[in-house]
Amino acid sequence: MRMLIMGPPGAGKGTQAKVIAEGFGIPEISTGAIFRYNVANQTELGKIVSAIMEKGELVPDSVTVDLIKDRLGQPDTDNGFLLDGFPRTLAQVDSLDEILASLDVELDCVLSLIVDGETLVARMLKRAEIEGRADDNEETIRRRFEVYNAETEPLLTLYRDRGLLVEVDGLGTVEEVNARIVAAIKK
Repeated sequence: MRMLIMGPPGAGKGTQAKVIAEGFGIPEISTGAIFRYNVANQTELGKIVSAIMEKGELVPDSVTVDLIKDRLGQPDTDNGFLLDGFPRTLAQVDSLDEILASLDVELDCVLSLIVDGETLVARMLKRAEIEGRADDNEETIRRRFEVYNAETEPLLTLYRDRGLLVEVDGLGTVEEVNARIVAAIKK
């Protein structure tokens, strides 16, 4: 199974991606987790993306695409993968299409978690308290929604037109949302 998980910031993509990937026996590939790891460990990549992430902006495509191309070329993705956080722009969709074509594979589905905006702001502020994430303050959260609406949301239309989009209500417990996702994928 080769899939993407999408949704606005705080929709539960990371939480669900871990559960879904484990259930399907495929690697979860989270660009956000990779970037945060590099920032925390002050790697060269971490130094590049730190200031960008703190402002709630997207990391440049050239950096992100190279990271994804390398990761999808690793042997553990031969039987599938779940991408979380990529693609986020129409240009990144084109890059992903090229990467997948070079690997001679196609996406099976694109999951989209649907959650209302104010619920998401509250959820992310709580996460910031618990995890101490510098990129989760209210100003940055609202900026991330603006970026999502402008640059990422159009991808949903594109994937819907390709017949790949599977929309799932993202409200409820992890188990409830996961059950809806699994049922939707099986359809």
